[in-house]
Amino acid sequence: VSRMKRKRSEALLFFAPYALCFAIFWLLPFVYGVYMSLCKFSLTKGNRGFVGLENYVKIFSPDSLYFESFFRGLSQTVIFVVASVPALVIVALILALIVESLPQRSKPFYRTTYFMSYAISVTAVAAVFKWLFNGNGGYINSVFTSLGLQPIQWLETQPYAWISLVLATVWWTVGYNMILFINALNSIDTSMYEAADVDGANYIQKLFRITLPNIRPVMGYVTLTSIIASFNMYGQSALITKNGPRNSTSTLIAEISATIFNNNNLGVGSAMALVMGVIVMLLAMVQRLTQREEKVREVK
Repeated sequence: VSRMKRKRSEALLFFAPYALCFAIFWLLPFVYGVYMSLCKFSLTKGNRGFVGLENYVKIFSPDSLYFESFFRGLSQTVIFVVASVPALVIVALILALIVESLPQRSKPFYRTTYFMSYAISVTAVAAVFKWLFNGNGGYINSVFTSLGLQPIQWLETQPYAWISLVLATVWWTVGYNMILFINALNSIDTSMYEAADVDGANYIQKLFRITLPNIRPVMGYVTLTSIIASFNMYGQSALITKNGPRNSTSTLIAEISATIFNNNNLGVGSAMALVMGVIVMLLAMVQRLTQREEKVREVK
């Protein structure tokens, strides 16, 4: 009995740091955020009393200033998610397939090269892409001019502003997804490919009948994490396009930030953030349920 108690105490000792960090950095801020969303909170005057669901009513009331702000940010965030997530998944998979097809000696070099961009800060990424896509004197427009083509105001007009942001995001973060796909590809049993070669299968047949079915769980995970990351996009639009032109690239995070800092309304801003969290959670649940149904269908 004493040995069991000692083992249990040791297990709790190892678990304690995680539980403490979880409570301090996630649970307590979350509970306090819920509390703030139910109060009339401002940055300058603090808590001015409990208002219940009034802040949430303001978000969903069409005659409210915050209704327009929230749903503008939400719709533009959805645009970015729809435009960026397929590219983040497909480009990462293509890069992983290319790297894995290279000779063994050169694989580490290309893995490191493609992954390096992920380690760069958003500020540096924004500086690079502003230099590339600047309408006046940007590198891409300079190339266009030298070729006799009409320059494009990439950051000042739509849809080019969204294209610039998607390209910047894919270049910046695709390396992480690529590494996940490479690990998934390495876990596939090579005997399956050998058997397919004996049967005379070509590359496309092996890709769709062996590779993709075996990495489907990782593909679902990459898709889900890419959706969550794209939903939280803020730095690229704030630094590259400055949420323009005419606030057309202002994401939901940017609108929440403006509500808190520009409108001095921490209560409504907290309510917006919680509603956004619920939306992301629902998307994650839908993605997981879809993946589970596909597994059930395969078993049948």
